[in-house]
Parts: sequence; structure tokens; C-alpha cells
Amino acid sequence: MTGTTALPTTDDLRTRVRASLRRVGASIPEGSDFRARSPITGEDLFGLGAATAADAEDAVAAAREAFLTWRTTPAPRRGELVRRLGELLRDHQSDLADLITVEAGKIRSEALGEVQEMIDICDFAVGLSRQLYGRTIASERPGHRLAETWHPLGVVGVISAFNFPAAVWSWNTAVALACGDTVVWKPSELTPLISLACAGLLSRAARDTGAPRDVHRLLLGDRTVGERLVDDPRVALVSATGSTRMGREVGPRVAARFGRSLLELGGNNAAVVAPSADPDLAVQGIVFAAAGTAGQRCTTLRRLIVHRDIADTLVSRLTAAYTKLPIGDPFDENTLVGPLISAAALDGMQDALARVQAQGGEILAGGDRRLAEAAPRAAYVEPALVRVGEQTDVVRRETFAPILYVLTYETLEEAITLHNDVPQGLSSSIFTRDQQEAEFFLSAEGSDCGIANVNIGTSGAEIGGAFGGEKETGGGRESGSDAWRAYMRSATNTINYSGRLALAQNVSFL
Repeated sequence: MTGTTALPTTDDLRTRVRASLRRVGASIPEGSDFRARSPITGEDLFGLGAATAADAEDAVAAAREAFLTWRTTPAPRRGELVRRLGELLRDHQSDLADLITVEAGKIRSEALGEVQEMIDICDFAVGLSRQLYGRTIASERPGHRLAETWHPLGVVGVISAFNFPAAVWSWNTAVALACGDTVVWKPSELTPLISLACAGLLSRAARDTGAPRDVHRLLLGDRTVGERLVDDPRVALVSATGSTRMGREVGPRVAARFGRSLLELGGNNAAVVAPSADPDLAVQGIVFAAAGTAGQRCTTLRRLIVHRDIADTLVSRLTAAYTKLPIGDPFDENTLVGPLISAAALDGMQDALARVQAQGGEILAGGDRRLAEAAPRAAYVEPALVRVGEQTDVVRRETFAPILYVLTYETLEEAITLHNDVPQGLSSSIFTRDQQEAEFFLSAEGSDCGIANVNIGTSGAEIGGAFGGEKETGGGRESGSDAWRAYMRSATNTINYSGRLALAQNVSFL
């Protein structure tokens, strides 16, 4: 695997951040509560102030007050705010991508792609603002009409993760605003700078369109800030993205106060490669899905289930591809694999590799640390390809790093059993040119995931479809399709225009 030894200095990164924030119109709330750092060098960039309990109280109260006005604003007018946000995102796509690369370590094309995803969801939500459709329902009573109507829900608390520090916020925020909700956002403490930029652009969009100032509030800080949103009864919906462990805490606490939660949690995604698969297509899709974003997407490919007849050939090609992956500075256009987010992520990867080797797994490629001399505090690593004989406890557990476990199968039914035999259920795929195999994989007997693909990898979802998964992935749905319903409340209406009272089910009373 090739590597880049010349990395930007921390001063270079500070200069880049300041310039991007200045052009966006945001400033850094300096303080000593926590540090903004970059995984590119592993070093701190700025000291920041965190939100206090009083700040959180003020933010929720202000968002609740703004909601009382925003919910009565016609939906197409609400769409104007989202449209303006999308325009500003277009204007500052490069600056926002720079901030994502600095804080999350994404390569340039992926960072630009994340901002494009934000622009796309704004376009979607603008159209949605004229399509919040209900239903007319046939009534059993003469002279009556039943209807289903949808209304704004309230304050939406968004708790986002580091790996998509801006896109996930936009999925929630663009749709919530179009639906008539207000938003309080607690981003990951690992990515506060891009959060400041996004919040600043939305504030500008609100000023430009005359929307209430407090339709959106930002709260920086650690998990205690997020806990205030989780426990506050004025927050109607908590949309939380993170680990399954986090979801086990958030879900019951929100439910205890009869609030709503939308959980996007862990994934342990697999791809089945059938004998009829196009080998070139499969290799390209697998390598991107497994090594892209340094294995730090929730949709990253972590298990490869290959038919025994083609396993050796496919593994040989993958091994060759892995040895050529350029690793290093994510600002370098030739780099394909940037850094892991932290040393803790590197430790978790190395521990998983040691455990799987102890259980009989064989590392075929990668797994070693890179650029330790150039950036001793950073965590650059070679994506690892590991062949395993069975699906052990290590394989069933998600490690948020670039490890791809290779298993083999004989029959498609056996492959599906292996595929579904994990606690998570986010994304899945099959590579095949056999339509019967593809249809079976997509059927109720096939993949048990919220996302099931044919002849593409597990990552790279478009905003038009709902995003989310089953089992320990949490069951939430964000982004496209009818995911908007999570941000609204429905009412069933009965309208009697007959001039007399008729009771349902032929009940007679008085």
C-alpha cells in the first residue's frame, strides 16, 4: 500500500479552518471546555466553549417558542427557508468540504460528496413542502367523510455522529423545517467546526427569508448536552445517530417520558458474491464499500460472503487491490484512505484483528499502522482483508474501522443465513447476474436489512430513498421516501355533513 509522508501541519489546518469559517460567516466560540482537533495530524486545533445547562434550557425554550409561529407558517413558505439554505450550501461547498476533511479526515471527493448530499436533501425537502399529503378515507356512514391530516410535531432534537458530521444533520433539519418543526442540534464533540459553519448558514438563510430566528439552535459539548435533549419533555422527537450502546440509553429514556425517538445505530453490513457475479464490478464495489471513509461509515462493508467456487480468485484480486490503496493526506487528490478518527479507533481495530487471529482468522492484506513517524498522534492504518472459517463473536460485532472479513458459502440459503446471523440490520448487497438470486435476496426470505442492494456495495445511499435499518440498528428512517412522517403527527378527522347523527358500527343511543 502506498502512503503520503508529507502531511499538512497543524498551523496549515488552523489557517484553512479560519479562512473557511470566515467565508461562511461563522466564528469560533473560544474557550477551554473541550478541544477541536484534526485526525490528519492528531493534534488539537482550537479550544472551545461548551454549552451549559442554562444554554440548553434557553435553546429548547427558544425553539419551542419559535415552533408556535413556525407551525402556522404555510408549508411552501417554510420550503423557502430550506431552498435558501440549499443555495448557501452550493455557494460554500468547497469551504464546507474543507472543514469536513479537517475534522473527520475524509478524502476530498467524499467530503464534497457529503456536502452535495446536503444540497440534494434541501432540494428534496423544498418539493416535500408542497407534498405533505394526507388521505381521504371511505366512511361507513352516509353523509360522512373521513380524512387523515398531518401536522407539525414540535421541537426536534438532533444528535449526530462524527462520520457524517453535516449530512445527517441536514437529513433531519431540512425535512423537519419543511414539516413545520424547529431543531436543536447537538453535534459530535469531534466535529464542532463544521457544525458552526452549518448553523451559521442556516441562521443566514433564516434572516434572508424572514423565518423566526430560533427555528434552529446549536449546542456544542459532550454527552451531557445531548442528555438534556433526551430528557426534556419539550423535545418531541430525538433523532440520534451513533452506536448501538448509545441507542440502548437514548431509546428507553425518551420512551420513559413518552417522547419519540428515531435511532440510526450500528451496522455490520455484508455482501454476497454469487458465482455469476461480474468480477470487475464486484471488486470495485467491494473495495469502495470496505475501505472508503477508512471504514468509518455505518454502511461500511464488513463481511464478504463469497461462493466457494470463486472465493480464491476473488480474494486474490481483492488482495492485489488492497496493496495499492494510497493512504495519507486526505487533501491529496491521489489519496483514497485517510486517517481513522482517533487513536482509540486504531486500538479497537488492532484488538479486533488480534482476537480474530486467535480464533483462526488469517490476515491476507493490511492491518498495519502507517505514517507513525510523520504523524505520531494520528491514526493512519492499512485497510485489512481477513479470511475467516466461521462467523465468530468478533465477526458478529461491528468494529468501526476498515476490516473486511471473508466467509464462504455453498448454497444461497446458506449465504442468507450467514448474512442475517448478526444483531445489526442496516445495509446489504448481492453481486449476481442471476435474476432469481437477486429477487430472492430482496424478498422477505432474503436480506433482513433496511437497505438491500443488487450489484452495488453497501454504502453510497441516495437521498430519495428512506435510510435506516432493523434489529440493533434501531428501526429509524431518515432522508427520503415517506421518512418525513416521523417529523409530524397525524390526525384522523370525521366530518359529518349529513345533518343527522349516525353512530359507527350501527350503535343506537338516545
